[in-house]
Amino acid sequence: MTDEWLSLSDAAKILGVHPSTVRLWSDKGVLPVHKTQGGHRRYKRSEISLWAESSQKSREIEPEKMMQEVIRNVRMQISEGTLRAESWYQKLDEEARMQYRMSARSLFHGLMNYVSANDEEAATEAYAIGYEYASRARRYNLSYVDAAKAFLFFRDSLIESVIKVYGDAKVPASQASQMYSKIHTFTDQILISLLQTYESLGNASR
Repeated sequence: MTDEWLSLSDAAKILGVHPSTVRLWSDKGVLPVHKTQGGHRRYKRSEISLWAESSQKSREIEPEKMMQEVIRNVRMQISEGTLRAESWYQKLDEEARMQYRMSARSLFHGLMNYVSANDEEAATEAYAIGYEYASRARRYNLSYVDAAKAFLFFRDSLIESVIKVYGDAKVPASQASQMYSKIHTFTDQILISLLQTYESLGNASR
């Protein structure tokens, strides 16, 4: 019997994951994939079945690679207009809004660095991001409550995306739990830095 060729979506159905997860695995060389002349991904059913039996249960995706997929997911989520419903966002002019959209990147890339950093480097990264959010809020006359709301919006978007991406990839519960713990620890440190910096900047201006 001739080996059947599968599309990306067909392979995703067989593996029980989201198509974006299959795309990620393929691009990272985790999953056997073939490219057509037109650049489309194609999969052999026999290779997918063999991989599913021998590799899928034991293979873990590296946190750094998973976070790259999370960042793409967050960008899509934010671009859908969810920001416009936020009360703090409505108080900003277009330049300030652009700055806040760009500031989201520092949080996402900071978390990626945190995944592989030691405790001292992580603390420095968290402080820097908290300072950035606090000083930006001061610059655009947001209250400390709105400053916290702005940060929590991006933090919650990040957490939701991690849950989705890790769930779609069927990441083992133990690995997912470690990542959730890292996110909460890191973002808690940022929030504390944000509030402390906001207060100190206010005292300095008096």
